[in-house]
Amino acid sequence: MPETNEITRFFGGSPAWVLVRLVILSVVVGVILAALGIDPMNILTSLERLVRSLFNFSFEAVERLWRYFLLGAVVVIPLWLILRVLGRG
Repeated sequence: MPETNEITRFFGGSPAWVLVRLVILSVVVGVILAALGIDPMNILTSLERLVRSLFNFSFEAVERLWRYFLLGAVVVIPLWLILRVLGRG
């Protein structure tokens, strides 16, 4: 009986139940990693590709935000200047 208690304490519960939880967690993490495009055979290459795509995505987002700013500024700045000039008279 002492061996069973040591094994249970080592696993943090019943070994069968811990194994089931580990299998389920592994499947969930595998689905998430597959959705991110990470390949288990080349995990370092996949992680590098993921970081590069996130980096490129951030630059695309900044570029898109900059374009929206410029598009809005073309309308807002002249209107603001006109309203300021008309408001003084």
